[in-house]
Amino acid sequence: MLINSAIFLHCILVSTMFLQPKARKHPQELEDLFSNSNANAPPVPPRSSASSSLVTSPSASASSSPLVPAFFIIGDSSVDCGNNNFLGTLARADHLPYGRDFDTHKPTGRFCNGRIPVDYLALRLGLPFVPSYLGQSGMVEDMIHGVNYASAGAGIIFSSGSELGQHMSFTQQIEQVTDTFQQFILSLGEAAANDLISNSLFYISIGINDYIHYYLLNMSNVQNLYLPWSFNQFLATTVKQEIMNLYNANVRKVVVMGLAPIGCSPYYLWLYGSQNGECVKEINDMIMEFNFVMRYMLEELGEELHDANIIFCDVFEGSMDILKNYKRYGFNFTADACCGLGRYRGWIMCLSPEMACSNASNHIWWDQFHPTDVVNAILADNVWSSLHTGMCYPSNLQDMLVVKAR
Repeated sequence: MLINSAIFLHCILVSTMFLQPKARKHPQELEDLFSNSNANAPPVPPRSSASSSLVTSPSASASSSPLVPAFFIIGDSSVDCGNNNFLGTLARADHLPYGRDFDTHKPTGRFCNGRIPVDYLALRLGLPFVPSYLGQSGMVEDMIHGVNYASAGAGIIFSSGSELGQHMSFTQQIEQVTDTFQQFILSLGEAAANDLISNSLFYISIGINDYIHYYLLNMSNVQNLYLPWSFNQFLATTVKQEIMNLYNANVRKVVVMGLAPIGCSPYYLWLYGSQNGECVKEINDMIMEFNFVMRYMLEELGEELHDANIIFCDVFEGSMDILKNYKRYGFNFTADACCGLGRYRGWIMCLSPEMACSNASNHIWWDQFHPTDVVNAILADNVWSSLHTGMCYPSNLQDMLVVKAR
């Protein structure tokens, strides 16, 4: 079944009444890059044992000796912490109710009511929250502990999500990482820069928009050109190649996140007319297949690159554990988003505070596609130590950084 793109684009167009891009003077190299594209408040209180282990003050965790010198993030809206605030795009979370449960209780550009997974992981690493690439000055001292390059709407394919407006694609983010490395070399010297890069952690979370905004919309007649298996192979091969490029730039520690079960997201439950919140099997089957291929390719790459530590974390597995055992985790709503309109609150995206529920902590989904911060905390726990369920292969992040370092 193909997605009714007219309905989908209608819900995007509605948002233009509420979201207007902010102007920002970009450095010339960014202007050139975009011209090639298409188009200390109290912390959130713990609400259950599932998330309480990670809800801590950023300053408290960052003050301890860090496990890595820096944390670099590449991805899409699952980890965007504000880059899209500076772009002309509909894919922005710079308005309430986004961020209402964040440490500052203000919107930051995170597509969540609170923290995203990399916020929790930064604390585990002993680092402060990582600044967005477009939100910092560009000085080395602002990037020395890490940079977040993630951009909502971005995909592995360059044009994925282009109907939303500007975004920084996967390839563009890799180019920005390379530019950052060059700045480190010029400022710190080659030996010190290479030492920093090789000991830092790189986190990649991208690919879902290649389904939401490309394959499922049959952009460029892709469904007639690629069966799902071939499409998944193409995406996974592209990610593998970019990791090899990072390796050649002295990156040695990488976490690659698999894709979430978007067939269970409120948007697709609404679109496919799910009767009782049942997930859309054909969509989830594609996601599971991609995760399988990605994991296999990364296992091969890990064997090839002997001095690299690469782990794959299957977000589908971790998310389905939450959906199936929602009562154990303290959730009441598994299908309905906290913020949105229509059945399952999946028809219209989250645009205003009036559209949001009063308590996001008992919801799995925050909006059409993104989970609540409680879910993000659970998933981050699993990435770090497999606390709730094992979803990372061949090891979790703690084992990679702490055990192997001994």
